[in-house]
Order: sequence, then structure tokens, then C-alpha cells
Amino acid sequence: MAALHNFAAQLAAVAPGGPSAGLDRVFFTGSGSESVDTALKIAIAYQRAIGQGTRTRIIGREKGYHGVGFGGISVGGLVNNRRVFPQIPADHMRHTLDIDRNGFSRGLPAHGIDLAEDLERLIQLHGAETIAAVIVEPMSGSAGVILPPKGYLDRLRDIANKHGILLMFDEVITGFGRLGTPFATDYFGVVPDLVTTAKGLTNGAIPMGAVFASRKVYDGLMTGPENAIELFHGYTYSGHPVACAAGLAALEIYKEEGLFSRASDLAKTWEDALHSLNGIPNVIDIRNLGLVGAIELSARDGAPGARAYDVFTNCFHKGLLIRVTGDIIALSPPLIIDEIQIGTIVSILGDALKQAT
Repeated sequence: MAALHNFAAQLAAVAPGGPSAGLDRVFFTGSGSESVDTALKIAIAYQRAIGQGTRTRIIGREKGYHGVGFGGISVGGLVNNRRVFPQIPADHMRHTLDIDRNGFSRGLPAHGIDLAEDLERLIQLHGAETIAAVIVEPMSGSAGVILPPKGYLDRLRDIANKHGILLMFDEVITGFGRLGTPFATDYFGVVPDLVTTAKGLTNGAIPMGAVFASRKVYDGLMTGPENAIELFHGYTYSGHPVACAAGLAALEIYKEEGLFSRASDLAKTWEDALHSLNGIPNVIDIRNLGLVGAIELSARDGAPGARAYDVFTNCFHKGLLIRVTGDIIALSPPLIIDEIQIGTIVSILGDALKQAT
């Protein structure tokens, strides 16, 4: 138990948004998928606890990925994850990818804050009294590094506040330094009510996830007698001592090596290197933020995904592991990468792109 309490206390000290955000109540899980399903249940339970029991619907977003639990696939927007399985009540806002207006943007795209108004449309369709929360990835990773337009997340926060809807950030990818700040919450300066995390929590050494909840949500649920269970939800391995030990060690390394801010130090080098690939045949967009990036390729006639797969295999045989989703190449290098290694990545990738005719 000592490791659990120590880890929870240290996590609270680096919680998304800093001390003023109040996101310092932590629920431990075993994975990102468990974190999302936990956060969804907390949101619905909170609304019921404050007398808003009709609020059971969750709003997600097209192209969103929130794990493989029934809640996660319901609010996620990737069709292959959804089509076979029944789902909880949910609906989806439009995604924010707009290559025509924002192609080859460096950092956040300039156009598309208006897309946040799609949340208002869904509120008018379903009624605010039926909606518990809206969940988004601050930056969509699995769908191919889809970035929020400038001001978009701020507008979602405003709309959610207006209608009594909780805002949830899925930071399984963006958490723990990926954008050059501890969390995307810090990078964008937008404070949600719940934040889901995993992956970087233990550097992937041991499966573990965590949900950060605001004081408002926590206090809304903690209303029963002292001996009562306020939230009938939990996992056998929540706060497992070995996972907590791994998490404590990861936090120590993050701090000692300055890894929460390292992506910020390398962001310009990373951005320039990626955008040097602009002009190679079949490259139709390049996107970047912090230490994450994507190169989108035109699809071959009748063979979607084939061109990116050829790039994948070419790079793999040359010692570079990339990720492809359809014809999008997604890159998320280790936070310990240096400028020489960035140059090596882009050199190998550039050669592979030129060969993928």
C-alpha cells in the first residue's frame, strides 16, 4: 500500500494542468482501455449523483480512438473497431482533418475552430439533459496525428460548460511529455474534468493506466456515509504494487532527465526535418506537433494502404520502425532522441518514400 499511496501522491504533484487545475484525484487502472471505460462510468455516475440522472449519453468524435472496451469503441470513431459489437448510447462530432485548408501546416492548423460547433448541433439533436460528457483526444494519434485547429479545444470547453457537460481528454498518447509539456492539458491551457492516461505512466514497462479527476467530479461523487462505496467500479489489479514501483521509477527518470520538456526543445528540429520531405511524389500532407508527426500519402488506385505499407517494410529492413494506418505514416520517437537520430530517421524515410511509386 505504501507504493500505491506514494505513487498517487507523486502523480497528483504533476497532474494535468498543474495545481490550479485541481485534477489531482487519481483512479488506477490496468490499461488505456480500462482508463477510458472508467472515466465514462465516472462521468455518468457523477451526473446521477448531482441529480442529473437522465444524462447517460457520451459524445465522441469521428476518427477518435479510445481503446477496445465497449465504452471506448462506442465513443470512438473508427468503424472497424465498432461494426461488429453493440455499443452504449453515444454520438460523434465531425473530425478536424482538413487537408484542403490546412495541408502542410506547421504545428496547429489555422482553420477549423468552427468544427467545435458540431457539439452544439448534437446537443440540439439529443438535448443537453441526455448528455453526460464529451470525450476527445487533444491530438488524435491512432487515426494518423490529427491536430486540433487553433482555439478548437477552448471552444469545446466553453460549450461543455454552458450545457453542464463534462469534458474529458484522452491523453493516453499525449500524456507524459509527448508535446513538450507534462500533458496536452498543459500545452493547450484547456482544463478538462477528467483525463485518461496509460502508456507513458510506466514507460510501458508494466501495464497500468490512471484517470485524473477534478475536485468537482470527486466531491460530487463523495456524498454518501463514510462506510459506503460511492462508485461501484474497480479492477483486481488497480494500483498493483509492481506497476506502482515501475511508475515511480518512470517519474523519477522523467524528472532527472528533463523529459517532460525535451520534446519542446527538439520540436523545431523535428518540424523542419519532417517538412523537408514536402515535395516528394505522393506526399499529400505533413503534420507535426511536439515530438509527433505524420506523413500522409496518396493511395494507389484500387490498393489503399499499399503505398504506406511498402514504406513500412522498406524502413523496417533498414532498421527504422514506423507505424502506418491506411496511407498515413505516423511517427512518435522516444523522448530521448537526439538531433542526429532525427536526421537518420528522416533520411531513411525519405529514401523509402521516393521508392514507393
